[in-house]
Amino acid sequence: MPNMSPTKNPMPTQAPDVRNKNFEEVAIGYTEEIALDEAARCLNCKNKPCVQGCPVQIDIPAFIHKVTEKDYEGAYVVISKSSSLPAVCGRVCPQENQCEKYCVRGIKGEGVGIGRLERFVADRHAADPDAKVEKPVSNGHKAAVVGSGPAGLACAGELARRGYQVSIFEALHTAGGVLVYGIPEFRLPKRIVRNEIETLKKLGVDVETNTVIGRTFTVDELFEQGYESVFIGSGAGLPKFMGIPGENLNGVYSANEFLTRTNLMKAYTGKSDTPIMQAKRVAVVGGGNVAMDAARCALRLGADVVYIIYRRSMEELPARREEVEHAEEEGIVFKLLNNPTEILGNDKGAVCGIRCIQMELGEPDASGRRRPVEIAGSEFDLDVDCVIMSLGTSPNPLIKQTTEGIETEKHGCIVADETGATTREGVFAGGDAVTGAATVILAMGAGKGAADAMDKYMQGKK
Repeated sequence: MPNMSPTKNPMPTQAPDVRNKNFEEVAIGYTEEIALDEAARCLNCKNKPCVQGCPVQIDIPAFIHKVTEKDYEGAYVVISKSSSLPAVCGRVCPQENQCEKYCVRGIKGEGVGIGRLERFVADRHAADPDAKVEKPVSNGHKAAVVGSGPAGLACAGELARRGYQVSIFEALHTAGGVLVYGIPEFRLPKRIVRNEIETLKKLGVDVETNTVIGRTFTVDELFEQGYESVFIGSGAGLPKFMGIPGENLNGVYSANEFLTRTNLMKAYTGKSDTPIMQAKRVAVVGGGNVAMDAARCALRLGADVVYIIYRRSMEELPARREEVEHAEEEGIVFKLLNNPTEILGNDKGAVCGIRCIQMELGEPDASGRRRPVEIAGSEFDLDVDCVIMSLGTSPNPLIKQTTEGIETEKHGCIVADETGATTREGVFAGGDAVTGAATVILAMGAGKGAADAMDKYMQGKK
């Protein structure tokens, strides 16, 4: 019988006053009973409106129907035909703005909890000791993938399933890209990323870490080694700053550095080779998901108070609503309609405060959002000993600088068409390296689409 409840089953979570002191996963996950109840809310629409909102085009009604039948492995098979990282996507994708946005059940209530069901299915598969991965028959062609973030992993997985010999080249010592250095353990446990990468390895994908394309090898040298096509999914890891006084003081971090030290280098264990100062009063500048991650990490690292400073209002805050709610529950203080003008330092060259000015919303700007305007004479100081700048990122220029024929635009993003093809023959690109910082699932969609174009390109070379 269909479940006609207008609301989705809530996700069980750790209590806020417990989780804000540990790095264990906040969301506990659906039990089988809850998953079956939520799956029964799906109407199994014939026209599948939810699929149009999925960048990788998962057959959502089909996998949910398998869940209602308790065929969880069958549900995983449906998902994995389209997605290389289901356990990741089930946790970090903004389903509320994608598949669930188009769910028919959302017309008179809440859409089906598609992401939560995807996570349930993926976790169920990972817990099965008998789950097997069949390695496809080789087609004799080689492809290289630069970067092991979501775009690179999706591209590699799609090509491997088509029989290509794929090598991923990762600059860091651990594969996973932003999934391991950017997203905190409490949102995405690293064992989940490792499991997904191990699945790709079983498909035949080779992963080479500590390999910087542009230094260790150039793109030209990859072609000389016999790779017939190259996908660039190197992300956007170059942080942006405001250019205000005091940004070079001790205690000022980019969100990239702060999160990398925390997540990848395990600064929270106290035994890391790259520790983070034990700040007590932290200001995070920015309002996106990365800002929420940085603020919540700072709290778990022992800060007494953590501020989010954002120049617009809560309505314009770009972070996922769920992440904002979790941050508020955990005690993060939101200083909205405020903008920093200076970071204050002491006589030792360390941060001792941040000066802000109050803002009000004026007329809409080119993006359609109301433009924040300073209120004269409204400056005030916050007592902080650490400032984290979370203002977005841009692609590292290394590949452009070392590769002939690859065009970039004014922000440093690689120019690629809708298939992922760049201005250099045989070189494709996707994800944040092309779009600038975006979501995991959009990067995956780009990687998957580029794999299709690379397949056509390489098969055309026969």
